[in-house]
Amino acid sequence: MTTRRPGIVHLGVGAFARAHLAWYTQRAAGVPWGITAFTGRSAHAAEALAAQDCRYTLVTRAAAGDTAEVVDAIVAAHPGSDDEAWRRAVASADTSIVTLTVTEAGYRADSDVPARLVDGLAARRDAGGGRIALVSLDNLTHNGEVLRRAVASAVDDAALRTWVDEHVAFPSSMVDRITPATTDADVAGLADLPGALPGDRVPVVTEPFAEWVLEDAFTGVDRPAWETAGVRLVGDVTPFEQRKLWLLNGAHSVLAYLGMFLGHETVAEAVGDPRCRAAVDQLWDEASAELTLPADETTAARAALLGRFANPRIRHTLRQIAAGGSEKLPVRVVDVVRRRRDRDPDAGIGPGAATAIAAWWLHCTEQPALVTDPGAPGPDSDLHAVLAVIAPDLDTTPVVAAVTAAADRIRAAAHDTGSAAGSPRTDEGVHA
Repeated sequence: MTTRRPGIVHLGVGAFARAHLAWYTQRAAGVPWGITAFTGRSAHAAEALAAQDCRYTLVTRAAAGDTAEVVDAIVAAHPGSDDEAWRRAVASADTSIVTLTVTEAGYRADSDVPARLVDGLAARRDAGGGRIALVSLDNLTHNGEVLRRAVASAVDDAALRTWVDEHVAFPSSMVDRITPATTDADVAGLADLPGALPGDRVPVVTEPFAEWVLEDAFTGVDRPAWETAGVRLVGDVTPFEQRKLWLLNGAHSVLAYLGMFLGHETVAEAVGDPRCRAAVDQLWDEASAELTLPADETTAARAALLGRFANPRIRHTLRQIAAGGSEKLPVRVVDVVRRRRDRDPDAGIGPGAATAIAAWWLHCTEQPALVTDPGAPGPDSDLHAVLAVIAPDLDTTPVVAAVTAAADRIRAAAHDTGSAAGSPRTDEGVHA
C-alpha cells in the first residue's frame, strides 16, 4: 500500500468525490497525497470505507464494457459528527487543502457547513498553521467566491477574520464526471471483474469522461501536481463553469423533469426520446448564445455530451438528478434567461428555458411523491409560486404565458404516449 501524505481534508465524501477528486489525486505525479475524508451527515459512508482500509474499486463503465481499478487515495474516513477529528485534521501541519462536495445547499446561511469550516480554521489558527486553500467542487459559478462569502458570514471574531483573509485561499473550480448511484448488481458484478478489490462493499461506478478546471490561485499553498493527471489550471474558471452548468447540468434538469413526466427512468432513455432531445437542443441553443468560449469548443462540448448521455451502460437515474431543483434551476437555467434579457430586453424567455421551468412545475405539482427538495413549492402551487422560488424577477406576463404554454405541451405529450401525469414508472425502488 502506498504511503501518502495526508495533505487534503475533504468534507462531504460520496461517490462523486471518490470518482473525481480521489481519482485525480491518485494519478498525480510526484509525492503521493492522501485525503482525510469526512461525511456530510450520515456516518455510514465513513464506516463502510473504514471497514476496508478506505480502499475501494472504481468501475469505469464504457459502452464497450467495464474496467476496474483500486483507489487508495483516501487515508482516513470520519463521520461528519466527529468534531474533534475535524479540528485536528484541518489544524494539522500536513494539511494544506480542504475540498468540499456539499451540494448547493451547503453554502446557504442556514447550513452548518460554513460554521464547521470556521471551526476548523480557528483550530488551525490556534495551532499556528500556515496558508491553506479551501476548494469547492460543487456546481456553482464563482464557487470559490461563494465559499469565501459563506465562510466570512460565519466568522464573528475580528482577529480570526483577519487571519482568514491573510492565510486562506479560495480557488474556484469546475468539475465534471457522471457518477450514478451504485446498485447491488454493481457490487455483485465485482466478483467477475479483473482489477476489482476483493470483497468490496462500496465500489463507485463512473463514466470514462472526467474533467477538472481549476483556478491557479494557490500562492503559498502546497498542492498535488494535479496538472500531471489532466487537470486544467487557468486564470479564470468562469467560462468553463458556465459551460458545465448551462450545458451538462441544464440538460440534466430538463431531461429529469420532462423525462420522468413522459415515463422515462434514466438519462439514456430520456435523451433517446425525440421530444426530450428537442428540449435539450433548444436549451443548448439559448445557453450557447450566452457562452464566451469559442464556438467550436461549445459545439464539441455539445456533441460529447450527447455521447455521454446516450451511454446505455451508465444508469444515471432521473430521480437522482431531479433532487434539489429549487437550488439547481436558478444557476442552470434562470441565469441564462437573465443574461439573454440583459443582452436583448426584447428577447423574452426562450422555449428551452420555458420547457425546463414548466417541467419542474409539473414535477412539483403533479408528481409530488417523487419530489426530494425542501425548497420546492407545494403540490397546489400555481406558476407564480413556482417563479417566486427560483426567479421572482421573471414573474411577468410574457414569461408566465410562455411557461404555461410549455406546460400544456408537456401534458399533451404525456397524454399522447399514454403516460399518466403524476404516475410515472417507479425508480430506484420508490413507488409513486
